[in-house]
Order: sequence, then structure tokens, then C-alpha cells
Amino acid sequence: MEGKAMARLMAILFLAIVMTVTLIRMERAGDLPPQPGRPGKSQPEDPLRAGQRRCQRMGEAAAEDADCLRIWAETRDRFLGRTREDASPATTTTDKGR
Repeated sequence: MEGKAMARLMAILFLAIVMTVTLIRMERAGDLPPQPGRPGKSQPEDPLRAGQRRCQRMGEAAAEDADCLRIWAETRDRFLGRTREDASPATTTTDKGR
């Protein structure tokens, strides 16, 4: 039985070493997300995000603000993956028959 237990222990040790090496290589390659408390790669501030925050602080008044309506439309188009050409106002099916 000692030989069987020793083989299991060696297999577990081997897997632990392989997993550790893999994680180290992934971290060096930048494939892992940054861990909490560690500074990540700084990304440039998105002007659309700043506009979204401004509109959020405005509360209900943002529903009547032209800039906020434009920002929300741009956010929606970005989320849906539409380009400017795709986002142009399309005619509805009821208008096509006229």
C-alpha cells in the first residue's frame, strides 16, 4: 500500500508544479485579470463613460437633456455593435408600404 500512496503523492505534486508554472506564465503574458489590490494596466478614460457619469448625476433631468439622449443612443449602439450607418433612423415596416 505504501507504493500506491507514494505514487498518488507524486502525481499530486507533479500536477501542483504544472499548475503553478502555468499560472506564472499566464501572468507574465498578461492573460490573467489583475488581482484585487494590485495595480492593473491603466486604460485611457473613455469620454463616453464620463458623459454617462454626468448624466447619471443629473437624475431625472437627464431625460430632457439633448447631450444625455445622444450619449445614451451612442452607448446603446456601441453595446449592440452597430456602426454609424447601421444606427441611422430606419423606416418602419408600416412606412415602407406607403
